[in-house]
Amino acid sequence: MAKVTIPSYMQEEVYQISPDYVRISMAAAIELGLKKGQMFRGCSCGCINLLQNYPEGCWANCTYCGLARERPGVPEENTFIRVNWPLYPTDLVAEKIAEKEANGGVGRVCISQVQDHRAYDDLIDMIGRVHRAAPEVPISALVSATTLDEDKVAHIKTTGVDIVGVGLDAASEKVFYNNRGKGAKSPHDWDHHWRIIRAARKLFGPMNVNCHIIVGLGETDQELVDLFYQLKSEQIAAYLFSFNPEPGTEMQHVPRAPIERWRRIQLVKYLIEEKDLPREALEFNESGDLIGIDAPEMTVEVAIDSGLPFMTNGCPDREGNLACNRPYGSYRPGEEFRDYPFRPEPQDIVTIRRELRLEEVFHKLSQPAVS
Repeated sequence: MAKVTIPSYMQEEVYQISPDYVRISMAAAIELGLKKGQMFRGCSCGCINLLQNYPEGCWANCTYCGLARERPGVPEENTFIRVNWPLYPTDLVAEKIAEKEANGGVGRVCISQVQDHRAYDDLIDMIGRVHRAAPEVPISALVSATTLDEDKVAHIKTTGVDIVGVGLDAASEKVFYNNRGKGAKSPHDWDHHWRIIRAARKLFGPMNVNCHIIVGLGETDQELVDLFYQLKSEQIAAYLFSFNPEPGTEMQHVPRAPIERWRRIQLVKYLIEEKDLPREALEFNESGDLIGIDAPEMTVEVAIDSGLPFMTNGCPDREGNLACNRPYGSYRPGEEFRDYPFRPEPQDIVTIRRELRLEEVFHKLSQPAVS
């Protein structure tokens, strides 16, 4: 059921809604000087993440999302990925982005849609406001595929957006149906999402489209791996998130993926994408759990020591370096890191190795060939 009963044409006079207002991640608000605070371990927030705001929250009803239509409470009291997203006038945020760009630079801005009949038009409006204020700052659009068709995707490209992200979230059609589609009383459709993903890939080019994928929604390791290979073959980026239950959602009592599973998935994804690990190198049991890998031991060791597999997946800045590092995007303050918003340091690698528990899973490592 909807949380707000005022008709949409009257809401503009009652609520602070998009496109005139926008929610901004707490880390980005600190980065722009809109909130007081200090990031841990000298971390910065390289991407200014913006989120559309409507009084209904979101008309979708994803089982794990803090903005879900049937989550109890009013939307302004809800969180998104477990943290508050303060609300500001869009023009003020654009002005602050321009100020930061003039005083050291902004890595990237990302504007995220929610599921609402106004979301597409408002996205175009908001992109324009940011682009006029800071024309050199790269802009990503994290779109709700259900609001789009191929023509709208093409129009988004004309606005100056250079990267499109799609919240696929689920690693398989069944998991999608249960958590994002009709099984969750939600409007999203797996096939339509893939049509939009592939339309965007055709227009924006290789690796300029990404799919968000959440680990812990009920998928198997094998389904995740199959998706990694599919996305790689189509030159579409895969951005991993670790499920973390939101209070009040349908999945509020579902436990997170064990840390060892999460670390192994991160590592395997990196080996597939960066080291061309062949599909036949991975072994699964009847339940789809990863139980073995046949790869040169040195390749695995170097990957772990680099720390790169365990960093946040996100869009790059103008130099190709990670911009969207999303501090606390997959875990709460005080918990162990799920993904690192900076390159892990030697003491972090010690922790990561302990969490991986390689001796349990990667027991079929092949030795490097002797020349």
